[in-house]
Amino acid sequence: MSTASCEGSLDAPTRHPLGQNEPGFYDEPALFNELERVFDICHGCRRCVSLCRSFPTLFDLVDESDTMEVDGVDKTDYWKVVDHCYLCDLCYLTKCPYVPPHEWNLDFPHLMLRARALGYRKGRAKFRDKVITSTDAVGRLASIPIVANIVNASNKNEHTRALLESSLEIHPDARLPEYHSNTLSKRSRFHKPLEVDAIPTDKTTGKVAIFATCYGQYNEPLIGEDLLAVFEHNRIPTMIVRNSVCCGMPKLELGDLDSVEKLKNHNIPLLAGLVDEGWDIIAPVPSCTLQFKQELPLMFPEDAEVTKVQQAFFDPFEYLALRHRAGMMNTDFSNVIGKIAYHVACHQRVQRIGLKTRDILALIPQTEIDVIERCSGHDGTYAVKQEFHEASMKIVKPVVNRVRKAQADAYASDCPMAGHHISAGLDDGSETRHPISLLRQAYGL
Repeated sequence: MSTASCEGSLDAPTRHPLGQNEPGFYDEPALFNELERVFDICHGCRRCVSLCRSFPTLFDLVDESDTMEVDGVDKTDYWKVVDHCYLCDLCYLTKCPYVPPHEWNLDFPHLMLRARALGYRKGRAKFRDKVITSTDAVGRLASIPIVANIVNASNKNEHTRALLESSLEIHPDARLPEYHSNTLSKRSRFHKPLEVDAIPTDKTTGKVAIFATCYGQYNEPLIGEDLLAVFEHNRIPTMIVRNSVCCGMPKLELGDLDSVEKLKNHNIPLLAGLVDEGWDIIAPVPSCTLQFKQELPLMFPEDAEVTKVQQAFFDPFEYLALRHRAGMMNTDFSNVIGKIAYHVACHQRVQRIGLKTRDILALIPQTEIDVIERCSGHDGTYAVKQEFHEASMKIVKPVVNRVRKAQADAYASDCPMAGHHISAGLDDGSETRHPISLLRQAYGL
């Protein structure tokens, strides 16, 4: 039998554990050898050139080198490629033919994550990056009454934005999230789950705990309220998880793996206890859902509590689709939405659940959905950074063009930050909607 290398693979992609505790993970020479190996494969393929800026940056470095090969690229320039990767995972799951189990064993996003982890330990992270990824600390401070009003006004003032640019290197044109003193925890403090019997399906318990996320807690608590309203309208006892902290995705993207572990050590026992009590878990932001469904299990593959939470964690529309398949979803809608330009968030696409948001929204009578499966270029922090904002606006432009062309009655994204980035690209006074908010509107709640 031939043992020649295969050009691509027909096997389903698999993921190896990250291995952050293995000897050699932070070994710099070994890391750069692996970067050179992977970059050489990417240079010979170039299928990912239309994704993030990492790949055009790499290919330009190669094409402008003396050898026009990876060996001609100065290894210090490898960091330019790393810095443009925001771990969307699309290259791994939608483009790359050499991912495991292929013998070349190429996992570009997690190699970039390993590089960021080394860079973080070597002090490459800026003070700005540490601040804007400390979402709990910033959220608690910015949501204090009066402070929230000052922060929101300052974020829209050209003079204070100039100060942010000079002091923290935040791009003056980047749209920053608003903060609410009336957080989701405050809004739901008197809420009690419906006193009805939870009706399970083959994959759901029929009881749902909402992991609010930092964004849902401090920036758009209305999304959490919409989730509560929609799920309880479907006779699903629903609660807000109390005393949780950030899921850790911002710190993961920074490469601060020690902070990710600390956040995990707080959240996982809390969530695992809820799972033991029969609760399923959802989150309103796809990145947070992905953190519990994929990233933490790959970092801590032998932690039984992490696995328990992973198996009970769902995207909200994935959950509704499972209930609908079992004949347990309320499809009595009182309002028409019309045509929806629907952007599929990257961190939802890579959960491998299909277009469940589209499928549920399509149940609303007289609904037409224009699906846009392309990265918005936001990445939570990438789009606000002075050095990357312009690149993020180029990445979102095809999405913006699709939304304009659709001439829809509403446009939406499961990732609220991506949605607002699209709104910034449109720059016409319109605002994005979260799909769960559209569903609540259709119910007339």
